[in-house]
Amino acid sequence: MPNYILLLHEPKDSQLFQMSPAEMQVIISKYSAWRNKMAADGTIQGGNKLQDGTGRSLVQNAGKLTITDGPYPETKEIIGGFFVLKADSFDHAVELSKTCPHLEFGRIEIRQTE
Repeated sequence: MPNYILLLHEPKDSQLFQMSPAEMQVIISKYSAWRNKMAADGTIQGGNKLQDGTGRSLVQNAGKLTITDGPYPETKEIIGGFFVLKADSFDHAVELSKTCPHLEFGRIEIRQTE
């Protein structure tokens, strides 16, 4: 059965960044409940939130390597985290993803892994 990565995109100006700690705990609880449900049936293979405000971008052009710190001001959205799911097909991965609480705040990109 193939694995699919769910990339959790959110707008750079997402309401998530303006929430109080108490509001954020409610959101974290939703994600935890969803993850636990997926883990109980063996669907979830892994995943994590990405650390805010960190990252590097490497680009090589004509043999010269350029490393840029992130996040990037020109970016309209960021990837805040990911999950890896085991699913029968893309359609099955989409069905599983429809219940992810991230859809309240952003979009989910689904990619099959090899």
